[in-house]
Amino acid sequence: MLGQTGVCLRVLLAIGSGSLAALSIFIAPSSAVSQESRRAKMSSQTLFDDFNYSSYSKLAKHGWIIRTAAGWPGVPGAIWGTRGVSFPADQDQHGNRLLRMISSTDGTGSNTYQTQICHQRKYLEGTYAARVRFVDLPTDGPSGDQLVESFYTISPLKAPMDPDYSELDFEYLPNGGWGSAGPTLFTTSWRTFSPEPNWKKDNVFNTSSGSNAGWHTLVTQVSDGKVKYFIDARPLAEHGGQYYPRSLMSINFNLWFIRDQAVKSSVVRHYQEDIDWVFHEAKKILAPEEVEAKVAALRRRGVRFRDTVTAPAPRLISPCDY
Repeated sequence: MLGQTGVCLRVLLAIGSGSLAALSIFIAPSSAVSQESRRAKMSSQTLFDDFNYSSYSKLAKHGWIIRTAAGWPGVPGAIWGTRGVSFPADQDQHGNRLLRMISSTDGTGSNTYQTQICHQRKYLEGTYAARVRFVDLPTDGPSGDQLVESFYTISPLKAPMDPDYSELDFEYLPNGGWGSAGPTLFTTSWRTFSPEPNWKKDNVFNTSSGSNAGWHTLVTQVSDGKVKYFIDARPLAEHGGQYYPRSLMSINFNLWFIRDQAVKSSVVRHYQEDIDWVFHEAKKILAPEEVEAKVAALRRRGVRFRDTVTAPAPRLISPCDY
């Protein structure tokens, strides 16, 4: 085969005596192999974003939405908006930038600011990953608020107990909550739910106790009826059955405060969640180490953003309000 063995040509040359001599020339298959490699790269469906931005408009150009719509989850009356999103220089990697979400509260709804970013809804099976920095403490003010620092995928809830609803979550609660005491990482797969005031949920979750402050690589594998969650290559949970996603989802990050669980203080406090990069490869399962290797290779080649994941036609609405 040309792509594997190359081609050997025999050429007849005339020499001074008038006789003929044969010369063998081997043509290496590198060009064919490189063409096959390029075709493979083009056929893979990948999202990668290094979040090296300097403005909201550049973020939006690549399909990201900063939430401005009011509503759940979090503190009733809280404001969702662009003020919580910034792009600071990475103090640990020269030339690198981060996407930083900042949420703040003084315990009242009118002075609570929550933050969320969403990518368009076109994702289902494959491997999802992000490198994020969780925090246990605010940058100022008193600590102790129950809040959620997350990386997740989700589809809209069309109606209470929507049978097509899908959601897969990493949610870090540095001050506990939802029945847990102390810092807890929740990994949750949802079947469906009914929102307040008729709250009812149908999900399955696992918890990991202890502080997760600092940088972590989060990986979710979705394939063959199973959802697997990893942190820093360590397996956390495996879910399946009725909790396997059914609908195309968006990729999201948010930082919000749990209702009625603020510390008793009117002093404003700010919390941060940083995102270094996000990665998805559709319809392919990658081990956490393979994800890290692919991201490192993209960065070495100077790739800041890539999105070859096919969107449905017409494109689905991605409201970024849930």
